[in-house]
Amino acid sequence: MATTVGLIAGLGRFPLEVARGARRRGYRVAAVALQKLSDPALEAEADRFIWLYLGELNRLFAFFRDAGVEKVVMVGKVPKTFLWKDPSAFRPDARAIALLKSLADRKDDSILGSVAQAIEEEGFPLLGQADLAPELWAPEGAIGKIPPTEEQLGDIAFGWPIAKAIGNLDIGQTVVVRGRAVLALEAIEGTDAAIRRGCALGEKGASVVKVAKPKQDPRFDVPTVGRDTLATLIECGAGALAVEAGRTVILEREAVARGADEHGISIVGIDAERPAWEQHS
Repeated sequence: MATTVGLIAGLGRFPLEVARGARRRGYRVAAVALQKLSDPALEAEADRFIWLYLGELNRLFAFFRDAGVEKVVMVGKVPKTFLWKDPSAFRPDARAIALLKSLADRKDDSILGSVAQAIEEEGFPLLGQADLAPELWAPEGAIGKIPPTEEQLGDIAFGWPIAKAIGNLDIGQTVVVRGRAVLALEAIEGTDAAIRRGCALGEKGASVVKVAKPKQDPRFDVPTVGRDTLATLIECGAGALAVEAGRTVILEREAVARGADEHGISIVGIDAERPAWEQHS
């Protein structure tokens, strides 16, 4: 009998792509969609499906046990700003309240790490976010037909350690650079908002660098880009996007590559162990 994997879905297409990848590999999928957050299209990609409010941990675990779940994956971002904008979407039960009270701080890694621990304490091993769909990882090199220019590569090289530094502090994972000057650092507002803020400060052609945290836990919050990211780059007149190869997810890669080519944007996967600027030196 096929193994059943439990999928907890946050924002965007990432949960749909993982559900499809899991089913292609012969898994049954028991999907949990979060009210006011998850894409309703997920239901068509699941063998079992339920809507829950964020914070309903006891109902979550009961659903997984009833569905015969053996492994769990958490996919898709749950931004903290979502809770502030719509507190009614957060309905914590006693288990969730106790978890929140145990936190030393409200950093993403602290919150998600505690949720991960609670899931595994219930007997559900937690998978890496892209374990069931490894084809989503960004490859090394140009993603599309447009390689970065020497100027863009210089900006990417300048921004890379800065992005790693803020990632190490669990602040964000994206930096916007133009002419070897930092225009914006990502914080709680998210990647798209950081791109808009940075590009508004400089001329068109800024380079955006998005990396994994130095101590990235692959079970949650892996860096992810897709068509929404591309739309923001186009809207803001950015010239390049560099992501960390093998550690960043690209959703709908072929469509992203076509759109980038059409608008003259370079998207490139960078191998952190042998970055492109060292190979060009």
